[in-house]
Amino acid sequence: MNLQGSTTTALAIEDESQVGHARRVSQAMATQLGFSEVDAGRVAIVATELATNLLKHAQHGALHLRAIPAQTGSGIELIAVDRGPGFDAARCIADGFSTGGTPGTGLGALTRQSQVLDIYSDSRGSVVLAQLFPRNVSACPLRFGVSQHSLKDDPACGDVWHLAVNGSQICALVIDGIGHGEDAERAGLAGAAAFAVAPFSDPTSSMQDMHQAMNGTRGGAVAIALYDAASSNLRFSGIGNIGACLITAEKSRGLASHPGIVGSQFRKAQVFDYPVEESQLLIMYSDGLQSRWNLRDYPGLVHRHPSIISTLLHRDFCRGRDDVTVMVIALETVRD
Repeated sequence: MNLQGSTTTALAIEDESQVGHARRVSQAMATQLGFSEVDAGRVAIVATELATNLLKHAQHGALHLRAIPAQTGSGIELIAVDRGPGFDAARCIADGFSTGGTPGTGLGALTRQSQVLDIYSDSRGSVVLAQLFPRNVSACPLRFGVSQHSLKDDPACGDVWHLAVNGSQICALVIDGIGHGEDAERAGLAGAAAFAVAPFSDPTSSMQDMHQAMNGTRGGAVAIALYDAASSNLRFSGIGNIGACLITAEKSRGLASHPGIVGSQFRKAQVFDYPVEESQLLIMYSDGLQSRWNLRDYPGLVHRHPSIISTLLHRDFCRGRDDVTVMVIALETVRD
């Protein structure tokens, strides 16, 4: 399975008119992904509930949309994100509970319409995730999340990501083309295309192939993580300032990169091996995200869906002056 990266569509929810817009955009995306009229209607219901709840309880926020892989075909991911005041997710998910004077069926309705639902909320705000698939389609067993946004919603994004899965192996790629805009995107796409030809090659070989493919472009920072569940080992190679770490509930371990620009000049890529413990997360991110964050500042977040984690990190630590990508993979979902 080869998963080509795509950016996140972010819809501002600041007044009632934007609720209808969010519903229409979400339903249209579902139809484009092959959802039936009935299933696309489910997506419309979920988008409406999420957007309406943002206005009622946080006054404003955003709805993030992304196509996601399924075992066959595609699904759609909707994430409502805001900056407060937060709520008790365990109480609010039950029908009949309301903090806004309504009948209290919103979050309960989400559980009936969505195949995957997860929530994280504290005083800093809330992130509510809903994933929907056509009724005859199952979710992809690999749990991962990606939050990718171009600077100022530019149609071109200099960050590029790619995932490949083969049995017990998964290989993840993040590229940050130098700068932003079309030239940066051209550099990133050239590297990703070279990587996709043989994603499970030795990372040093993949890095060299990308170096050649990106020659003549701006070049960029590149990181490759190759994980084998059969050996519980992760091989990592990075050139430039793509951040990466392995995280459990108790600790975090950074993954080493070397300076340079792929497509321009760097010393031979070096591969580092890291043992992977049970229930470990792999997080990779471009330098559009600040590097000084700690998941332990968010009690219980490490146990939430990776899409919740990537979206929250983007919400709280986006620098706001470059394209940004945050990829989170639950490694225990890769089976041998």
